[in-house]
Amino acid sequence: MKRNLIIGASGGIGRAFCDVVDGEVIGLSRRDNGLDVTDPASVDRVFGAIEGPFDRVIIAVGILAPDGAAPEKSLSAIDAQTMAQVFAVNTIGVALILQQMPRLLAPSGRVGVLSARVGSIGDNGLGGWHSYRASKAAVNQIIRGTALELKRTHKGSVVLALHPGTVDTPFTAGYAAKKLTPTDSATALLSVLDGAGADQSGSFYDFNGATVPW
Repeated sequence: MKRNLIIGASGGIGRAFCDVVDGEVIGLSRRDNGLDVTDPASVDRVFGAIEGPFDRVIIAVGILAPDGAAPEKSLSAIDAQTMAQVFAVNTIGVALILQQMPRLLAPSGRVGVLSARVGSIGDNGLGGWHSYRASKAAVNQIIRGTALELKRTHKGSVVLALHPGTVDTPFTAGYAAKKLTPTDSATALLSVLDGAGADQSGSFYDFNGATVPW
């Protein structure tokens, strides 16, 4: 029986992953476990209480902007403290979770990290959303580096950056008219993750399995 670890399990997509994966599911979240990904001590405490190995790990944490703020429409809207908070969750927080993978991941385990197409530098034709875009571009680099490092110790492992599409959750409220349901997105992403070979580890795909440019 497969073992699954879902981080961000109380969020819309995280909850959907808990429902669609097969096998045992362990879900971690701020709401249910007190996991604060911006606090290294919290990450160490929560992850130190669980034992691997896990066949699948899904990292579904992130913010568009802190409470009371919004993605910037221009350079003039950049606020240093707001940007730091976005990076603390989307980039550093994910890095602290990935730091736990050598201990928790099965030798041929799979890690899917929710990134975003707007984090693609090559695909950026609009500008704006500077903090969110930059935080996702930065975490993509960390995902790539994690994949390369794990190849040395977990030779059959797969680590992917995944674009979930625009999903109908509170995260995207007020932004796009056409959205995927959380279940549809999670099901599609799970198919991409399970279908990837070890030679694809460290790549960036969308929910349709198409490569997203860095």
